Amino acid sequence: MSSNETPRGPVDSSRVPRYAGPATFARLPRLDEVGRADVAVVGVPFDSGVSYRPGARFGGNAIREASRLLRPYNPAQDASPFALAQVADGGDIAVNPFNINEAVETIEAAADDLLGTGARLMTLGGDHTIALPLLRSVAKKHGPVALLHFDAHLDTWDTYFGAEYTHGTPFRRAVEEGILDTSALSHVGTRGPLYGKQDLTDDEKMGFGIVTSADVMRRGVDEIADQLRQRIGDRPLYISIDIDCLDPAHAPGTGTPEAGGMTSRELLEILRGLASCHLVSADVVEVAPAYDHAEITSVAASHTAYELTTIMSRQIAEARAK
Repeated sequence: MSSNETPRGPVDSSRVPRYAGPATFARLPRLDEVGRADVAVVGVPFDSGVSYRPGARFGGNAIREASRLLRPYNPAQDASPFALAQVADGGDIAVNPFNINEAVETIEAAADDLLGTGARLMTLGGDHTIALPLLRSVAKKHGPVALLHFDAHLDTWDTYFGAEYTHGTPFRRAVEEGILDTSALSHVGTRGPLYGKQDLTDDEKMGFGIVTSADVMRRGVDEIADQLRQRIGDRPLYISIDIDCLDPAHAPGTGTPEAGGMTSRELLEILRGLASCHLVSADVVEVAPAYDHAEITSVAASHTAYELTTIMSRQIAEARAK
């Protein structure tokens, strides 16, 4: 799509009911139907890196199904994201479920191809292992990036059963590989028991700040968003969201739930407060629909991806207008 072309938006729900037709994200066109996208929504059906309950390989399609109810105007951000930029569903990155190392390489190569077209990525997981190859690819384009990591867990552990690549290790690997800007890293929504106090010590040495779910509750979303904006500044930003940052009441369909999490409203409001940050790509992971009820988790995830997509579309449109 060139800058003077009108983006192709979702299927008109006044003509085709939302429950009819193929479940692309937000009922948007497929990438092969538009040729090129400013924001490519892609799935990664992979959960071989989980340490507890499996099932996140089905998360991307569950999010797509739940996103049927999304509408084209986002009043919270006063924007029509699918009119501001071409957003398209790029389908799934098919990866080897039996070989994690090969899967990581495949995801990185596919992300390289998509980013090489000029698109930003809105990736639907899949387990959190996929964040590492996505960050590798984004860093090739932007250099070391700032990271906001929404999660109940730190995901900066060293290994599980000797394995370097799991859903609990991606951000330690990313720091070791020099693909993160260690002056602008933060976890948001963390809580729950750890293996020991050394987990926090190691995490701090890597450069991470921590905003717990209790911090969000006590200090409020506006103050938290302001703190995060100041930490990020104008650096290229990657946002990685494990849906288990939400309380199990708001996201039961996930692999490693922890009590005492954020509400879906708190998560969405914090993201809206980050609209001025330079968001270069994002992911939403760890939706495991087998443990969901009434699509609670996938609805929350679809709205989360919608807010992230809106931020990227607004920034693309603003850049073109300059």
